[in-house]
Amino acid sequence: MEKTTVRGVLKLLDENKEEIMKSLKQDLHKVQKPLVNLMDKALIQKQPYGVVLIIGTWNFPIMLTLMPMFGALAAGNCVLLKTSRISWSTSKLLEHIVPKYLDNDCVKVVNGGTGETTDLLKERYDYIFYTGNTSIGKMVMTAASQYLTPVTLELGGKIYVDKNCDLRAVANRILWGKTINAGQTCIAPDYVMCTKDIQEKLIEAMKITINDFYQDDPSSSDSYGRLGNERHFQRVKQIIDSSKDNIAIGGITNEKDNYVSPTVLKDVKFTDPAMLEEMFGPVLPIIPVNNEDEAIKHIVNGEKPLAMYIFSNDKKVKDKFRNSTSSGGLVINDTMLHAGVMTLPFGGVGNSGVGAYHGKLTFDTFCHNRACLERELILEGLQSIRYPPYTQKKIQIIQRVTQKKLNHSPFKSPFSVLVIGMIVAAFLLQMFALYIE
Repeated sequence: MEKTTVRGVLKLLDENKEEIMKSLKQDLHKVQKPLVNLMDKALIQKQPYGVVLIIGTWNFPIMLTLMPMFGALAAGNCVLLKTSRISWSTSKLLEHIVPKYLDNDCVKVVNGGTGETTDLLKERYDYIFYTGNTSIGKMVMTAASQYLTPVTLELGGKIYVDKNCDLRAVANRILWGKTINAGQTCIAPDYVMCTKDIQEKLIEAMKITINDFYQDDPSSSDSYGRLGNERHFQRVKQIIDSSKDNIAIGGITNEKDNYVSPTVLKDVKFTDPAMLEEMFGPVLPIIPVNNEDEAIKHIVNGEKPLAMYIFSNDKKVKDKFRNSTSSGGLVINDTMLHAGVMTLPFGGVGNSGVGAYHGKLTFDTFCHNRACLERELILEGLQSIRYPPYTQKKIQIIQRVTQKKLNHSPFKSPFSVLVIGMIVAAFLLQMFALYIE
């Protein structure tokens, strides 16, 4: 998994280098100007924020740590990289190899847990980027607010399965998203909503899918993972133990290696223990609803999710979810794949996060767009209209010059033609003055 993510990051940079350079050139171009600024130089300067704190996460300790770091460095920032103690081996590796390849005055790596994170947040930074759960995200936000430090927070997806879907394909795509990395992915499906009759058919399709993916015993499959540590295992096991009557598939655990089998819970209610927090494990609750309107009502009344997944062949149903709900991302008829499209922004909204990144947006995230305007100290007579005293005549002239539309065309007004002529003449005089210098 980690080799794949490293190759993916390198491939991203290599395959998109021309587009990145083209985008940078476009961004550094002069911006459009109104007529009153025709003689001025106006541009947007991409400036680094300064010192960036990047707090990585343990479930994808390479990709979710190095991707934002690359963007921050490309934008010209210095980076303090906080890795996770839970993914201890990878964190120690980064702590060892990063100083070998990157400027030690520009990049520092700190390994540790919540205590170290708390200590780091006492310092002042120019930007903070955090990937993880909402509770720590709130702590990061509180610390950032002390200095009005800008932040990006990436903090979990909801599913609705409509009627008349190919449930075998639906089962494959949902369980792929739910069981990859043993469900320890921020955009993994949290729960499924569907009608009662669809629930039974979907469960049967999921039984076939699990057997196709992992055969009779997922614990012996090289393609199936384990939970990150004992604490997370005990939390998920407690949810399963309190949901014995709802288990439709799986429910098997082994604390020796933090194993939890692919588990599907049926007839779950929103007040059940399985729904009280983000699952972050391979346990999928199914909640029966009467129709899509009831599903939308539950989504709208809850916190805005990081991702939402809709399975439907009905355009009206798809449009209804698209227009009536809010989420960080929306995928129709699949799960999680939007995170792999580098031209799409990846981020949350409301309780699921702040800001977005991926692809060129990662670079933009760590840049301040500085407005730059440069003028020449000539033709001062034309500037007198904006200086006091503000006579009635001056006010009338300013109103006419700054009016957005004059009979739909500026050339229909003799006064506008005169103003434009004066500006063009002034521009030519300015160019001549610069030339003879």
